[in-house]
Amino acid sequence: MPGALDGLTIVEMAGIGPGPFAAMMLADHGARVIRVEKPGARGLPKDILNRSREIIELDIKSDDDIETLRKLIKSADGIIEGFRPGVMERLGLGPDDLLKDNPRLVYGRMTGWGQTGPYAPYAGHDINYIALSGALHSYGRSGDKPTPPVNAVGDFGGGGMMMAFGMLAGILSAQKTGQGQVIDCAMTDGSAILSALTYSFLASGMWRDERGVNLLDTGAHFYDTYETADGRYVSIGSIEPQFYAELRKYAGLEDDAGFDAQMDPQSWEPLKQKLTDLFRTKTRDEWCAIMEHKDICFAPVLSLNEAPDHPHNKERETYIDVDGVVQPAPAPRFSRTPAPKPRMS
Repeated sequence: MPGALDGLTIVEMAGIGPGPFAAMMLADHGARVIRVEKPGARGLPKDILNRSREIIELDIKSDDDIETLRKLIKSADGIIEGFRPGVMERLGLGPDDLLKDNPRLVYGRMTGWGQTGPYAPYAGHDINYIALSGALHSYGRSGDKPTPPVNAVGDFGGGGMMMAFGMLAGILSAQKTGQGQVIDCAMTDGSAILSALTYSFLASGMWRDERGVNLLDTGAHFYDTYETADGRYVSIGSIEPQFYAELRKYAGLEDDAGFDAQMDPQSWEPLKQKLTDLFRTKTRDEWCAIMEHKDICFAPVLSLNEAPDHPHNKERETYIDVDGVVQPAPAPRFSRTPAPKPRMS
């Protein structure tokens, strides 16, 4: 059965990180994605981000290959590119040129800083983009330096997913109006909008503009990870009163009056120390036996190797094996047009 995006054609100019991730999401759900690579280019030997693609090799310094590429794009719904501003224009592949060839084209531009602004011409990586947007400032422990959450927030959440959304929104508009457009997808913008709730708390006087002292940034004792007796970890997210009551019940803390002051920030640090000492008395599996399948908001912290084998992930087939490579399955799930099984390109 074809996926939800069957019938769409996207041309992807080969790159790394967020562009390929956006293209992967589109390909996962049935779009025909044609990845244009330099002749002889070699990436990771088992690159999940490049799955389910057609690959063609073109030398974009060759006039003949540029002409071949323009003909390909002329019949496509969209193009995704991740070069610095101005590069595609110098190749004769800028939006003005390609929209003349194909007025319905959606032209996705994936960059860190965006197409405009003082930083736009310069290099950067995820850590820099989320630093400038303000997001990185919130990640880390109290009194410690900012800690980037690998490259999930800039490259993938604020970059690739925003690009996939932008491409589909642009294509829907083009289908209604007959007019394509340019999608300026900047990871600074994307990581900023991912902080919308944090800014809501800040504006409401419910967030201090520092790390590790707030409700959702490990400041609270009921929203944190804890080491267990075997050196592993569990996660607790018992925010609501009913879930907090369950935490106290199964942790044996119902009679400790100190835990009555759940939302008093002055109590968080001493109560966190009590929980730290408590969780170190049992192994992770022992705590799972006590707290799993309860309304505590609890889960074990699984490693990359452990996660695919957890019963919940196995039942839902959250991870799949494609040609011997264990990898995340396409998401989200569609009831009528489920994603085709990915293939390694």
